[in-house]
Amino acid sequence: MIELPANLTRSTKVLLVMDVVESVRIMEQDQDGFVRRWQQLVEEAEQNVLPRHGGRIVKSLGDGLMLEFASAQGCVKAAFDLHSFTRQANRGVKPEHQMHLRMGGHLASFVTDQHDIYGTDVNLTSRVSTLAGPGETVVTADMRDQLAPVLDADVEDLGECHLKHVKEPIRAYRVGPPGDAPIVPPGNAVELNLRPTIAVIPFAMRSNELGHELLGEALADEVIAALSRTSELHVISRLSTTVFRDRREAIEDIKTHLGATYILSGTCRSAGTQLALFVELIDTKTGHILWADSLKGEVHGLFAADDELIARVVGGISGSVMSQELQLARSQALPTLNDYTLLLGAVALMHRTSLIEFDRSRKMLEHLVERGRRHPIPHAWLAKWHVLRASQGWSEDPKSDAAKARDFTKRALDSDPDCSLALTIDGMVHTNLFHDFGLAETSYERALSANPNDSLAWLLKGMFHAFKGEGGQAYAHVNKANVLSPLDPLKYFYESLTVSALVCDGRYDEAIAVARSSLRHNTTHASTYRALMLAQSFAGKLEDARETRMKLERIEPGFTVQKFLARYPGREIAPAYARTLGDALARIGVPFN
Repeated sequence: MIELPANLTRSTKVLLVMDVVESVRIMEQDQDGFVRRWQQLVEEAEQNVLPRHGGRIVKSLGDGLMLEFASAQGCVKAAFDLHSFTRQANRGVKPEHQMHLRMGGHLASFVTDQHDIYGTDVNLTSRVSTLAGPGETVVTADMRDQLAPVLDADVEDLGECHLKHVKEPIRAYRVGPPGDAPIVPPGNAVELNLRPTIAVIPFAMRSNELGHELLGEALADEVIAALSRTSELHVISRLSTTVFRDRREAIEDIKTHLGATYILSGTCRSAGTQLALFVELIDTKTGHILWADSLKGEVHGLFAADDELIARVVGGISGSVMSQELQLARSQALPTLNDYTLLLGAVALMHRTSLIEFDRSRKMLEHLVERGRRHPIPHAWLAKWHVLRASQGWSEDPKSDAAKARDFTKRALDSDPDCSLALTIDGMVHTNLFHDFGLAETSYERALSANPNDSLAWLLKGMFHAFKGEGGQAYAHVNKANVLSPLDPLKYFYESLTVSALVCDGRYDEAIAVARSSLRHNTTHASTYRALMLAQSFAGKLEDARETRMKLERIEPGFTVQKFLARYPGREIAPAYARTLGDALARIGVPFN
């Protein structure tokens, strides 16, 4: 071991890092209250908790502390006491202002001088704390080995965990006070609000047509029903919004009483069988109109399942909300963003082909995970992020991305074994990265059993069959996905996968048409160009295919048949079909390697 300078000493002790979940948001909403309660916590730690359990404050981290203990037992007892003190202090405080601690412990080796402590174990302890949810304590295997289960703490194995900027995964454990109660009581974690709320005000009728008096309310019901089928929005019942009809000045009242993020209102005019509808979508925070349109339709067609007027209203709302949340997600600091802004923005940016936006998507999802460590949805989307990075050829270490993707779906399913999104992404992980079609099929079946209307599950199960060369089943499944989500904000992604299913089913002209539709919405999606190129090659439109190849080269330089086949999930389960795809690419001049 290298000899240290005289002013440095080497130590091995238990470190505990604690910080306040969402401290930036809480301080923005109630700065004085937050500072007062934080000072009370520090005072309690210094005067009571740490002396009682053999600990001391090493340094302040702004909204957190690094503590040092002589033993692991003292460390966890102090952690439990501080969590208990915080829970007591939260009584009578509004939920959005409550302070929740998360903590990470590690038996650390470090170097000390008169100012600070240093070493990789110090940084590791800080990273371990990010595995903890609100009110939780997570420790490493080294520290867990110093504890006697049941006697010192209840211990829950979290398995191999991947930490940011830590190359190898570490084994981690969640610990709680000894006893029969679960380590984290149900409902103890901070809930994430992952959907903005929209209030649809019954449309005011401006018509004397007999029998049309309630047409505005019936039309609002149809819009509410269509919006309720989307997973991106929470829609308030019309029974709660009727009272606000014809009150154009009631934006603040609707925001206050219904908690609405967006309001849709409008006026209806009818003449005979013809209907004219003017609608406005308002952001309640700013009062600005995000979208407005004047639409015309047939009165007798309003209640048909495929009515174009309802579809245009819902499409306008979905697109405007996604655009607004994406703009906020791009322009503001992550700690200040609402949960739903982070999620909607992250999902949209994840499917862009800009590496800068793709990386910001990951940061947004990681921020959501920090807010709700036990919520399955952010973990599931993070898993998909790693799938996309590996399958799009952006990963420097595909095996590491595959392991992280599987780790995130495991965490999501540990929190909610019946989460259809987590099960769906788990199927995608096993299909695209591990090529384990047996486990993938099981995950897709479980997802659809949990939610038969999960459009993403139908979509990805369709691709599962396409990779197996089963064109008929592939198209049937992706078509079901499109029926269930006709106005998805990521429509181009649905259409892109539909192209692959159509190619597999031998429907090349249809595939070309759908691919062109997808590219109108996203002109930089490499996967769509690859599928279009294949459809054109199979259809004998070789010049068109070569032109598409040139466009792909600008997005994905160095594309080769070998690279395509290396990433193609079906190359082992359907080798003959994979070779057919490779031959179609070679036919238009794509180099083999």
